[in-house]
Amino acid sequence: MSNVRIGAVAAHFGRDLTRAVAKLEGIIEDARRNGVGLLVLPDATLGGYLSDLRHPDPHALPPALTEDSFELGRVIAAAGDMVICLGYAEEVVAGGEARLYNSAVCLSGDGVLGRHRKVHQPAGESLVYAAGTRFEAFDTPVGRLGMLIDYDKTFPEAARTLALDGASVIACLSAWPASVTDRASRLPQDRQSRLFDLYDQARAAENQVVWVSSNQTGVMGGLRFLGQAKVVGPGGEILARTTSKGGLAVAEIDVEAEIARSRRVLHHLKELTPTAYQLPGRPE
Repeated sequence: MSNVRIGAVAAHFGRDLTRAVAKLEGIIEDARRNGVGLLVLPDATLGGYLSDLRHPDPHALPPALTEDSFELGRVIAAAGDMVICLGYAEEVVAGGEARLYNSAVCLSGDGVLGRHRKVHQPAGESLVYAAGTRFEAFDTPVGRLGMLIDYDKTFPEAARTLALDGASVIACLSAWPASVTDRASRLPQDRQSRLFDLYDQARAAENQVVWVSSNQTGVMGGLRFLGQAKVVGPGGEILARTTSKGGLAVAEIDVEAEIARSRRVLHHLKELTPTAYQLPGRPE
């Protein structure tokens, strides 16, 4: 693989789907002018995130969409040869019962390339969404890729599973807010701001992969989102980033060459010792 330009988006998306699609099409065109081949948008790009993490309002939830929805069809039509990852509230009907998932989809003009349903659920998210059950990488025109959704990245096992499944790029789509219990007056000093960056860099470095982190910005109900979209190299170095405001972080990188260089002496995945690791049951 030769160089690819990777874009990570920080932007605000709310409940209005018509407005979201129009904004999304503008972002895609801006990314195309910048030569972006892989564009990673935030969690809940279509329909916005929850407005309250602890006590979600059942009457003000994100609109439920299916994979064949009109809105995703518009994104596929706009994508062309660009690979795009974005988040939405996915409705799945099975056995006569409808379930809602916090989902991410990866697509291009050729259609859907891969999917992920958020596995790890913070606070009251489980009151709204069913949980996904697995992490799987998939092949794309820009290489083998895996996706996570915000809180998933808190758990090292999630990113490690994707790396062991051959992902050279991990896209982490977030709607990551400032602390809801100990909010700082300025976002850069917020505890969650520090953790957001720490996880991005640590997961890239420990797995020696390219990490693409997007995030929502602005306010939704009682949540204030951090932004801080970024592209991180396989050594944990930040190659491009935004601030807490909306923006597009773009970095050009030869993914396979940089990963090979980072693993030339120390190859973390080959040097794992699975027989030494134990995962005890959950604490009470």
